[in-house]
Amino acid sequence: MADGAQSFEDIANQAGGVAADHLRQLIERIERLEEDKQAVMEDIKEVYAEAKGEGFDTKIMRQVIRLRKMNHADRQEMESLLELYMGAVGAKG
Repeated sequence: MADGAQSFEDIANQAGGVAADHLRQLIERIERLEEDKQAVMEDIKEVYAEAKGEGFDTKIMRQVIRLRKMNHADRQEMESLLELYMGAVGAKG
């Protein structure tokens, strides 16, 4: 290197030593959480497999879970629109 010239790594370490450490810590936390998330997803998959093995309809279970996450007003609005659309296409039972 020429006199007085610094490498990119030297400049990065000087400019962001503390910030780089903090960034590394954040990334490592995210990576651990991603691993945890994968483990939880596997657990959920196993519960659905158990439910299916016991004769439950897992598609309906997923829909029930999705609906339970919605607040009451949003769920009522969705159900009203669904009924309206089904009537419009002649699929009302």
